[in-house]
Order: sequence, then structure tokens, then C-alpha cells
Amino acid sequence: MRDSFKDLGYAELVTKRVELRKKFLDLRIDMVVHHVDNPLERRNLKRKIARLNTIIHEFALGLRKQREKKE
Repeated sequence: MRDSFKDLGYAELVTKRVELRKKFLDLRIDMVVHHVDNPLERRNLKRKIARLNTIIHEFALGLRKQREKKE
């Protein structure tokens, strides 16, 4: 199932992208050093990072607006 990034704000998206990039780098290192249980996780992480980059770029272009929080 896909992660839903559409409900997150700009700052949360950037933070999530940093986390996923670190996780991706760690996974790449683990794949070189020793066996990884799920090699398809690398592909899934790349796709999640690409989705985040797309949404962040939409914010930069003004296609997507920051949603106001309802209290």
C-alpha cells in the first residue's frame, strides 16, 4: 500500500524525505556489506523518495498550497 504524503505539510515532507534518504543510504550499504532480507525495499524506497520530491516540487511551483489546520 502506498504511503499517503498528500496530507503532510511542506516541513513534514522535507523531514520525511531526509529520513527516507538516510534509510535508503543505510540499505545500500547493507546490501554491499551483507545479505538483506528484502532486496525490493530499495526500489520501494526510491519510489517513495521520488513521490516526495514531486510533491515538494509542486509546493515550490505553487501548484499545491499549505493546508490550514482546523482546530
